[in-house]
Amino acid sequence: MLKCYSMTDIGRRRKLNQDYVYTSTTRVGNLSNVFIVADGMGGHKAGDYASRFTVETVVEEIGSSFERNPEIIFGDAIDAANRKLRMKAAEDDRLFGMGTTFVAATVLGTKLKMANVGDSRGYLIREDSITQITRDHSLVEEMVRMGGIDRETARLHVDKNIITRAVGATETIDVDYFDVDLMQNDLVLMCTDGLTNMVSDADILQIIRSESDIAEMARHLVDTANDNGGRDNIAVILVQPFAEKGDE
Repeated sequence: MLKCYSMTDIGRRRKLNQDYVYTSTTRVGNLSNVFIVADGMGGHKAGDYASRFTVETVVEEIGSSFERNPEIIFGDAIDAANRKLRMKAAEDDRLFGMGTTFVAATVLGTKLKMANVGDSRGYLIREDSITQITRDHSLVEEMVRMGGIDRETARLHVDKNIITRAVGATETIDVDYFDVDLMQNDLVLMCTDGLTNMVSDADILQIIRSESDIAEMARHLVDTANDNGGRDNIAVILVQPFAEKGDE
């Protein structure tokens, strides 16, 4: 029995929440379930518009797709959202330059399928380990890969928010796809950088392990991000692919 809990929070410093989440534990088109996190960017309300519009467009595209392969379904939907978002930006000067990160996932039997653009993340929590599934499309992540800085330095780097891919940023979009074999008691976390910039992976794992209920886990994560400074909006989705019927 699959269960999920999601929440967003404006944080302590921002006047507008540009994060947007979507969850459905029931079928959307040919996908049995869909989970999405997006973190918009752009002046005034452009970032808020970008994340919401992109997620709503992707959900609509998934719902009308005749494809069966989740990677193709996600890819076609993201391509459509990218094209339509750029059209909206071209029509309104206030929306010029807007874009959004995007992470989508679906659980298909014992498989987790995930698609990613930008630096919002997907994690797998299994027993006493936390593993980042997605790969950040960011300047500092490129520096880490090249051996210029270590992972902890990257988390606190001054250029941490410079991303190299976003929905709406370019005419064509390059999406990363991930397949994960799931096991009993696994937990999937999807989140924006408002969480990961404020709370280390080790602390995320400790918080999750300190709570038995996914709603409490999510609230504890958001509270900790805010307690640590809350410099950005925070979005969290927690998915239990094989929750027991008695779990709440």
